Amino acid sequence: MATLTTDYLIEKIADLQDETGLFPSFRSNPAIFYRRSDTNIFFTAITVFTVQSLRSAVSPHTQHLIRQISEQARTAFPIFQNKDGLDTYNFWPTRPSRHFPNGYLFRHFEHFRIPDDIDDTAMVYLTQIAEPPSTDTLNWLKAKLARHANGSQRHQIKNTYPEYRNLRAYSTWFGKNMGVDFDACALSNVLFCIYQYNLPRNQHDADSLVYLRSVVESGRYVAEPFRCAPHYARTSLIIYHLARLMAAFTIPELESVRSRLIADAHRELSKTGNRLEQIILATSLRRLGEVLPTIDTNHIERDFDTFNFFIAGLLTAYEQPWLRRFADRPLMQMRWQCEAHCWALVAEYVDLVDN
Repeated sequence: MATLTTDYLIEKIADLQDETGLFPSFRSNPAIFYRRSDTNIFFTAITVFTVQSLRSAVSPHTQHLIRQISEQARTAFPIFQNKDGLDTYNFWPTRPSRHFPNGYLFRHFEHFRIPDDIDDTAMVYLTQIAEPPSTDTLNWLKAKLARHANGSQRHQIKNTYPEYRNLRAYSTWFGKNMGVDFDACALSNVLFCIYQYNLPRNQHDADSLVYLRSVVESGRYVAEPFRCAPHYARTSLIIYHLARLMAAFTIPELESVRSRLIADAHRELSKTGNRLEQIILATSLRRLGEVLPTIDTNHIERDFDTFNFFIAGLLTAYEQPWLRRFADRPLMQMRWQCEAHCWALVAEYVDLVDN
């Protein structure tokens, strides 16, 4: 295999982008022998966001390649935009609506037709740094986030710890009829967007930071990662998202948990055998100010199939306690994987090794 340089890896990622501008991904559940190709905006947006962050470290040719990747991805974004033309985005296509694309069963159930969400919306906005959204659009988004935050509508969050139920933190979902949901990784992403565009902060931002700080301070994100981030559900991924946010911006409210994140990242690194998970923890440690741990990247693609960055709990949306008791079981979860994004995570790490 060729030496893994950032330039080489971005060329590899570019080769994986299809004619629609998307990066292929698939969803699976090994417990029921399920695997389907998936059409979503999430993995394309987070892959583009990641490679864009590497622009200053690569050759002029690769910088041009990153611009091409970004431009091709932008042509796909409208397919996932809000069905009524609003400036929010859905995980799956909305024009026409296609939830669980390429499936045989779940696509027939309205329960699985999800509303637009803060995670996909934030990541799409964050890929537009070269041509930022207008001030009016950004202010509209900030108001939209507030209207769907916990306590802003008739829904009050039920599926979190009792002491968090009155926090006016942002909900994952924009839908009117969807229950309120707190996810530490999605909150990290939407706060990244808010800080990136220097949007005015309010109680919803403050309470979102309270939630992030508390799940770390309390150790809950280690003991019950699914409950703290139901769409990512691993301590390593919560560490990765928080470390990325804290490295990009000065956020005094999170400084008190830096040492805890570092200690937990070291412990998680010693436990996992998957080298891609080791890479995200090593990258996180460097972002938190530690020396970059050395990870063997030789033939690392062999570890891609056992790594997932995102999950969907088939029972997560239900608020009934007796149903949610089973939501964290592997049988009740779909797991998403994307080769291009895996290489983007490797590229992040290689860039840190070289710099």
